[in-house]
Amino acid sequence: MLLPQEIIAKKRDNKILHNDEINFFVDGLVSNNFNDAQVGAMAMAIFQQGLCEQETVALTQSMMHSGEVLSWQGIDGPVVDKHSTGGVGDKVSFMLAAIIAACGGYVPMISGRGLGHTGGTADKLESIAGFNVQPSLSDFKNIVAELGMAIISQTPELAPADRRLYAIRDVTGTVASIPLITASILSKKLAAGLDALMMDIKVGNGAQMISLEDAKLLAQSITGVANNAGVNTQAIITDMNQVLGSTAGNALEMYETVKYLTGKLREPRLHQVVVTLAQAMLINTKLAKDEKEAQTKIDHALSSGKAAEIFSKMICALGGPSDLLENPWRSMAKAEYIIEVLAPCHGYISAMQTRDVGVAVVTLGGGRTHNAAKIDHSVGFDRILPVGTRINRGDVLTRVHASSNESAQLASQQYLEAMSFSETPVVAPKVIYS
Repeated sequence: MLLPQEIIAKKRDNKILHNDEINFFVDGLVSNNFNDAQVGAMAMAIFQQGLCEQETVALTQSMMHSGEVLSWQGIDGPVVDKHSTGGVGDKVSFMLAAIIAACGGYVPMISGRGLGHTGGTADKLESIAGFNVQPSLSDFKNIVAELGMAIISQTPELAPADRRLYAIRDVTGTVASIPLITASILSKKLAAGLDALMMDIKVGNGAQMISLEDAKLLAQSITGVANNAGVNTQAIITDMNQVLGSTAGNALEMYETVKYLTGKLREPRLHQVVVTLAQAMLINTKLAKDEKEAQTKIDHALSSGKAAEIFSKMICALGGPSDLLENPWRSMAKAEYIIEVLAPCHGYISAMQTRDVGVAVVTLGGGRTHNAAKIDHSVGFDRILPVGTRINRGDVLTRVHASSNESAQLASQQYLEAMSFSETPVVAPKVIYS
């Protein structure tokens, strides 16, 4: 008979786990035969010792089959999704899914919650009053079929083993493990019944993968496992050495999404990531024959308002307001205290410790310090100036949104400590690496 402690000890001692041992662990995640302490210990053993490709494939497939696997008969277009490995200010999924849907794709996006210092897509959507991130699977499938997209959180039916492991990794310091990230992402994505998957692998001081070498290893791990499972998968490595876009924090990022889709503000780095991923997704699904045709379709999806319209209809179909685009703050909470963070010198913004900015958002209440913690969706930073910007002493670097003056002052200090300045011009980090 298999025992949890024996399997934990085997991986602790860097031995290869057999498929039946991995299946026993995954079954224990669902049945609670592995208690929280044992799951945390197992996650730490994997974090420290790693998994070989055979173990990673077995873990992925076992978690994928721990619940229902969707099928999409009757849909007249490619079923495609995108997943980001997470960062600070990463709200790409909202714009990207709407653009792809406007171009004829179907995007059943099952998103995660915040992990560590990184924000979660599902948490951002819950900034919107009434929005239901956990509809029934039949409602989810109907909305995707009708509108071309729906973004929800992980449901109890899909990869339930990962759902529990994901929450425990968040609070046990075991997030940045290539095999655990691979299995977590792909168990959900493969259970969604995809034809194609686009991976946005973030790299830099605000990402799970800090070095380009590690980012490439993760990209190879995910594309290798996914393509072997029959899902056409490509990875693009993008920058997370500064906040993506001009906001960090749940409601603030939804507001930036609205401004992007309605054409009021498209921060250049954010726009470049969205367009690069959209082009690749359209080409990989044969919705466009080359980059030029893909770009034309993307431009039309945005300029015609079709992407914005689809996004708005999805918000309404999942219980949110019908007028989010016209009046976003009617259905989202604003922070009580907003203070400006001022530049301490003349010169240029030379660098940003992005992880520290993400931690500041968590400290404000915008993320979780334990897996049952409630989130304050209103807090965060907006009007963030990018690296390379020329500044004068007293210029506004960003604004803090907080629930108290005390937390606002602390976040302001944390933000300043995360910034570096130079007297001479600096070259901003590239946006797309590989």
